Amino acid sequence: MSTQSAQPWRRPSFWLLIAALLVVGAGSTVAVRNVMQTRQAAREQAELPPPRQVKVVALGRVEPASRVIDVATAEAGRIERLEVQKGDRVEQGQILAYLDSYDVRQAERDLAASQLAEARAQLAAETTLGNSQVQEASTRIGQIDGPQRAAIAAQESAIASLQAELDVAKIDLARFQELNASGAISRQELDRQQATVNRLSADLGNAAATKQRLEQARLSDINNAQAQVVSAQATTARSQVASRVDSAAQSLALAEAQLARTVVRSPQAGQVLDVFAYPGEAVAPGDGPILALGDTRQMVVVAEVYETDIGLVALGQHATITSRNGAFSDTLTGTVSEIGLQIAKNDVLDDDPAANADARVVEVRVAVDQSEAVAALTNLQVDVAINIER
Repeated sequence: MSTQSAQPWRRPSFWLLIAALLVVGAGSTVAVRNVMQTRQAAREQAELPPPRQVKVVALGRVEPASRVIDVATAEAGRIERLEVQKGDRVEQGQILAYLDSYDVRQAERDLAASQLAEARAQLAAETTLGNSQVQEASTRIGQIDGPQRAAIAAQESAIASLQAELDVAKIDLARFQELNASGAISRQELDRQQATVNRLSADLGNAAATKQRLEQARLSDINNAQAQVVSAQATTARSQVASRVDSAAQSLALAEAQLARTVVRSPQAGQVLDVFAYPGEAVAPGDGPILALGDTRQMVVVAEVYETDIGLVALGQHATITSRNGAFSDTLTGTVSEIGLQIAKNDVLDDDPAANADARVVEVRVAVDQSEAVAALTNLQVDVAINIER
């Protein structure tokens, strides 16, 4: 046997084998150690609390806080005059446009106004005449009542005077009867005093009868005069009822309402965002708006928050708004001012083809602090990040 066969460590292959075994062992040790470290790290990671969400992100669109109002006509026709153009600011009630039927309706309104004025003038004349008749009848009562009261008072005075004379004559008659019985005076004198008493009694009866006739005549004349007053008042009332004032007023109100339907007025203060119809174009209530209006002094972002995140959003939370297409360069800020009450499909579509185009979202309105930066960017797509940290 050779020396190399007896001593294998002298062979190079032996040492190569040993080196390979050492490399394999070292690699196994490193691999086992890495596996153990990975498992340890996984256990430590599992023991850590889950990461806390601090923001809710969503796509949104820019619009006025008052929302975009589509202004349409109240009746069909053609636009005669357009009083505003895109970008104009308007006040509530300001005229935006006239329809071609405006002039005709205005003439109808003016005719109805003139008819009402004529009816009112006629009513005033009839009322004045009726009042004068009532006044005349009332004056007649005074003309009748005054003299007759005076005559009755004079007759009462005459009756009182006759009564006094009769009382004195009766006293004298009683005294004359006593004197005649004693023979102090003659029978002729007694008869003469008796005749005086009888005359005074007759005069007093006549005076009382005259007073009664005067009172009855006064009562009858006053009743007749009062009946004339009532008749004059009734005639005046019939004139008022029969007048055309009410009918003319209703006709004028109808004409004014029809005239108002030919004028398009601004429902609120704001800015004209777009114009869809111009003079000469036919319009109708169901054909769409003639212009879009919004109050751009305060802008909001309508963020479409996923239904899974809406429970994290609350009023008053701060948000940041950015433009992905560079419509504005600065990051804007805002505050959550309104949270929707219903879930719907998203309106703002992401330009990422892998994005969910049929997501269920809730609209959250964020009042923008820098409204002037986006006042001219209604419907711009933006990215919204709502800070939900407490």
